[in-house]
Amino acid sequence: MDINMTLLGQTIAMIVFVWFCMKFIWPPLMAALEERQKQIEEGLAAADKGQESLVKAAAEADDIVAEARKQATDILNQANARANEIVADGKADGVKERERQLSAAKSEIEQESNRAREELRGQVSAIAIASAEKILNREIDGKAHDDILGKLAQEL
Repeated sequence: MDINMTLLGQTIAMIVFVWFCMKFIWPPLMAALEERQKQIEEGLAAADKGQESLVKAAAEADDIVAEARKQATDILNQANARANEIVADGKADGVKERERQLSAAKSEIEQESNRAREELRGQVSAIAIASAEKILNREIDGKAHDDILGKLAQEL
């Protein structure tokens, strides 16, 4: 195998080509690759940050929902307590009204009883006077009649 001028020319051409590529083509190509790599890294970092934000937002949403449920439960408990108070107040008012009506009815019954007693006293005294009149065959005067009726009413 002989080294001849063709092989030497090709080697020199190859060396010049490699030098030219390394001097003028390789740096912009590497710069473009590095820039693209940087963009990809930034995109991945943004995706990670977005994922973290999504997790935080989901946690905040869960907290808000839990707080809303707690408030709703508190409102329901307050409403139930108020309803129980209203029912208890209604029962108390009903008991008071019943007692008032019962005392009014007792008072009315007592008045009617007293009225009936007075009427009965009057009738008894009238019967007693009529009987005494028949027995004595004379009529008692008005003043004596009132005195007798008063005494008889007090005795009854």
